[in-house]
Amino acid sequence: MSMPELRGSEVDPVDPNDRQLPYLETFSKAAELSSFTATAKAWGLTQAAISQRIQALEQMLGASLFHRQGGRILLTEAGQQLYSYAQKIFELHRSARQAITGRKLPISGELFLGASTIPGEYFLPAILSTFHKKFPLIEVRASVSDSINVIRQVERGDIQLGLVGRKTDSLHLEFRSFAHDRMVLVVPTKHQWSKRRKVSLKQLCQQPIILRETGSGLRHCFEKELTRLGKSVRDLQIALELGSNEAIKKAVMRKVGIAILSTFAVEKELKAGHLHALKVTDLHCDREMFVVWDRRRVLSAAASAFRFFLETYPVRDIRP
Repeated sequence: MSMPELRGSEVDPVDPNDRQLPYLETFSKAAELSSFTATAKAWGLTQAAISQRIQALEQMLGASLFHRQGGRILLTEAGQQLYSYAQKIFELHRSARQAITGRKLPISGELFLGASTIPGEYFLPAILSTFHKKFPLIEVRASVSDSINVIRQVERGDIQLGLVGRKTDSLHLEFRSFAHDRMVLVVPTKHQWSKRRKVSLKQLCQQPIILRETGSGLRHCFEKELTRLGKSVRDLQIALELGSNEAIKKAVMRKVGIAILSTFAVEKELKAGHLHALKVTDLHCDREMFVVWDRRRVLSAAASAFRFFLETYPVRDIRP
């Protein structure tokens, strides 16, 4: 006996509140990249298509999910809540696949990093080598500049994480210490101080000195110490200001002046006998290295993996 055909009016309608939320992946990607344009480029779609998807999701929820600010987007409070739920949904999908197939899906995607000179040139190579072995499907895009520029890139959403040698007072930035650095005074091997182990700050102020550029973490730390001791850069005999440690080392070896540099930056020159290191009495130039991110933005799975990896990596065992 055949079953009677149900008429349209007799079919139980789907409760609008039970409908599946559309475009959660699009929403999450846009949240992580802080840009509809970047999301469209990453997925090979038009920006209009991405905007339409987000608008459809917002209309279904009856809430605005993003603040639009001159080409950049930041999550609203509702958007932050939805992103958290979306990640739980995605994790359930991954768990279901793993339970059925017996295969765990590895974390993949792009990771945009920025680093200032010391962490970028002396910490990052070793860190990324081990990170790549653990997460081979994550593609890392890293750039190196000074600390302030890296922090600005984080604030603009150009990069997800930064490794820097200083903090700022920005309330929406999170800084976590991950390593330690020590700075020393270096002079040429035939300098009048090449046989000494330490000099006074007064003596330092009487010698031509080469400084890093304004904006570098090292310069910031040095200026803070001078202020603590009642001095400033105006009390120094500044010979040059240069934008890289390599340039400063070469200038010191050519006897242009002396310099305060990281022990990581001068390790090879000290061992080779090309430079001599000594302390400055009462000048404490130890500093912390920080990983920084913007709390207004969400971290992608790749960025979160790197942040948690950094917490367990023995960075402090790296020695100059």
